[in-house]
Amino acid sequence: MTFDEDTIQTIWEKGRVMQDHDATQWRKDECGAWIYREHYGVTDTEFGWKIEKVMPDVSERADSFRPFHHRNSYNIANGAPHCHVTADRIELAPMEHVDRPRNREL
Repeated sequence: MTFDEDTIQTIWEKGRVMQDHDATQWRKDECGAWIYREHYGVTDTEFGWKIEKVMPDVSERADSFRPFHHRNSYNIANGAPHCHVTADRIELAPMEHVDRPRNREL
């Protein structure tokens, strides 16, 4: 499916904003993986992302879609994300923030 730039931006804005990073460039998907705005459709980068349908309706409204890391997906049948990649918090204290986004495979 092809999306116009306005729809891509609307779906991008559904990603989780992280207080300590620029929300115009960095978000997290439903699995907690970092995604980078300029890497939409790119699959050979750590922060590439795609658009996944998350509602079983046949509608093509932006409300039916969410941004996901290119290796993660959404299973409409069971209503849950299928996560292969998430943010890397290894060796970080619970309240400590990362200074540079990083992902890890699950």
